[in-house]
Amino acid sequence: MTGFSMRIGYGYDAHKFAEIEDHSQVQQLVLGGVSIPHDKSLLAHSDGDVVIHSLCDAILGSLSLGDIGQHFPDSDPTYSGCDSSLLLNRVMEMASQGDWLVVNADITVVAQAPKLSPHIPFMRSKLAALLDVPLDCVSVKATTTEGLGFEGRCEGIASNAVVLMGKSAL
Repeated sequence: MTGFSMRIGYGYDAHKFAEIEDHSQVQQLVLGGVSIPHDKSLLAHSDGDVVIHSLCDAILGSLSLGDIGQHFPDSDPTYSGCDSSLLLNRVMEMASQGDWLVVNADITVVAQAPKLSPHIPFMRSKLAALLDVPLDCVSVKATTTEGLGFEGRCEGIASNAVVLMGKSAL
């Protein structure tokens, strides 16, 4: 008998903004694997991509494989300043070892600034390629908190991700 097994995972990540120390350098804010012009970056051990971090946690959680900090600890210098796309590639390798595939991903970024709507198509495209799924299987949305909380005070950015994982069951 054949069938299809499914699992749902949820991930959350948040990072605070880092102040620019040298205004002569271009500041890099990376969300969903896309560099976004902004006067601040996110303070983190890696590149601080909260979108990819929440997505990694959602995938890992769906498969009961722990969390991103367990697999890529901030105490390991290997991941210092690393491109979070590499972390997602490794998480996808872990998933594929169990024959799991991403069916779809739904991500919400919470930020008062910068305005993200012009960058969402690029984020979706980049994430679809990293997840090896069609574009219509990746949703990225952005919202503000209308001035409430740390996001509303422009102290940082948060991201929530939900994934549906699937595999054929024999």
